[in-house]
Amino acid sequence: MITPAPWIATQTRQLLAQQGHAWLLHGPSGLGQYRLALELAQAWLCDQPTAAGACGHCPSCHAVDVRGHTDLCVLMPETIMLELGWPLSEKAQSEIDDKKRKPSKEIRVEALRDAVEFAQRTSGRGRGKVVLVYPAERMNAIAANALLKTLEEPAGDLRFVLASEAAHQLLPTIRSRCLGHTMVWPGPAEAARWLEQQGVKPAEVNALLRAAGGRPDDALGFAQGGLDDRAWSGLPKALARGDGAVLADWTPRQAVDALLKLCHDLLAVKAGAAPRFFAMADLPPAASFATLTEWSRELVRTARTVEHPFNAGLMLESLVSRARSALNSRP
Repeated sequence: MITPAPWIATQTRQLLAQQGHAWLLHGPSGLGQYRLALELAQAWLCDQPTAAGACGHCPSCHAVDVRGHTDLCVLMPETIMLELGWPLSEKAQSEIDDKKRKPSKEIRVEALRDAVEFAQRTSGRGRGKVVLVYPAERMNAIAANALLKTLEEPAGDLRFVLASEAAHQLLPTIRSRCLGHTMVWPGPAEAARWLEQQGVKPAEVNALLRAAGGRPDDALGFAQGGLDDRAWSGLPKALARGDGAVLADWTPRQAVDALLKLCHDLLAVKAGAAPRFFAMADLPPAASFATLTEWSRELVRTARTVEHPFNAGLMLESLVSRARSALNSRP
């Protein structure tokens, strides 16, 4: 059970005190967009809400906790729904069980159509209805347009909360119809205390926060995934040796993210600034600006298609090979 983060509780109270039928929670990953969105949805539907949020004990709160509230529609990629314990539609679950297709990594148009139908129904518990969309940037243009009309002209008891880690990718028409809220970035001490409350070893907290760029949710995800100080600090020099074993258990997305962070730090050091994600002692000598800049561009291009690798194993081999070449290049 994840202990509520104090910065999420503060934001929940602030947003509940404001009016609006649609919120867009935005900011970098790892700041708790999903948890804040769910806190708002649960409070709006709660039978006995307080200024601080949902009571946590009523039948409505229980229905949200067990992922079965009839007045809450959750729009997420199927991969994330399965990860977070949300049930898929009967049709989608049947298709996946029958191996007709894999779980989608985007928010499907079919799910948007179900949400439109949900918006037209009467509230089952009389506390209104809520549509929660996360990550909102995973809607393609067709799916976003399917939601737009309902977002423009919602029924009187319908509210939306969209949570995004890349709000710039959303249609301008979607952004313009929501009240925006920029996620609060907690201080290092507050984030460290919360991570320790989640069971992260105190000796690992600072390294994990550094690996996550100060984002506590991402740091917790690293800890739960088995990343520790030794593995992270040893990554740059292992890659310089061409040791592909360091990425063997990583997904292509995780690998590209780590390499982008490494490239960022090397460019920062080359420019005379301090590294952000790694300790200075962990970094190999920086290559030329030209080499690092070209490597960074290649990684950004790879990141655009990393969710759909032709062959994940070959992609990781290629990433390690390119990293070794870049890290051993000298001015």
